[in-house]
Amino acid sequence: MKKNRFMSDLHEKVWFITGASKGFGLTLTKLLLANGQKVSATSRDKKSIEAETGFHKGLLALTVDLTDESDVIKAINGTVDHFGRIDVVVNNAGYMLLGSLEEVSNSEFQQSMNLNVFAFLNVIRNIMPHFRKQHSGHIFNYSSSAGYGGDASAGSYNAVKSAIIGFSEALAKEVQPFNIKVTIVSPGLFRTSFLAAGSFTTAKNLIDGYPTQRLVDTMTQYNGQQPSNPEKLAMILVDTAKMADPPLHLVMGEDAFAKATSYYHNQLVALEKNKKSSLSTNF
Repeated sequence: MKKNRFMSDLHEKVWFITGASKGFGLTLTKLLLANGQKVSATSRDKKSIEAETGFHKGLLALTVDLTDESDVIKAINGTVDHFGRIDVVVNNAGYMLLGSLEEVSNSEFQQSMNLNVFAFLNVIRNIMPHFRKQHSGHIFNYSSSAGYGGDASAGSYNAVKSAIIGFSEALAKEVQPFNIKVTIVSPGLFRTSFLAAGSFTTAKNLIDGYPTQRLVDTMTQYNGQQPSNPEKLAMILVDTAKMADPPLHLVMGEDAFAKATSYYHNQLVALEKNKKSSLSTNF
């Protein structure tokens, strides 16, 4: 990747990126390394990162189980020991679980929550002492357009992505006194490997009558046809990390923007329709 106008005035920062072996995480890692930045990149196997990026003096590739808090602590402390500090955290690792709520088992739902929610919290909880000490830092939490409203046969994914939006909004208020920024990244369909066969999970117990298999087939067929460019999103994230007052929400892609605006519009219409009942409960 060549240097570009987004990178032209970027001061050197140390980035900590989860899920860096593919998709958004890998695209961002490559962009930063190509422009001389320092990156601590994590994956379940660091060799998968190194195979994609090659050798860079600014790269620290780490094998990390994000659901194991002790492993996360080791990775964060190791990054600080190696680079001296961390300036930007990108919570990106995650996966999509498809299935109606009747089809998805407790263990499947819990596994999704562990990586898509609790892993984020493991990183946040253990980066905060460093950010508070240096009185600076920026946390990017990846949600999705799926965080705006429910979708049949994707309720577990809607749940984890809306959870990220909710706790990130609270986090932003909590860390503002420490000069720490929070940005929620909610992409729509970007041309990554996210929809490739084997990249997402389907409930094992499919039940006739639910549209789960049709949804799986549609997503698999749509792979490679997604309308948005992940490299453009990576450049916007880098640009956002330079801002003194960055946005809390980055809803990325025409499809994501349409879904989010439709969701909020419909919610307002529904609230107004039921306003009389809502306001009737006082003593």
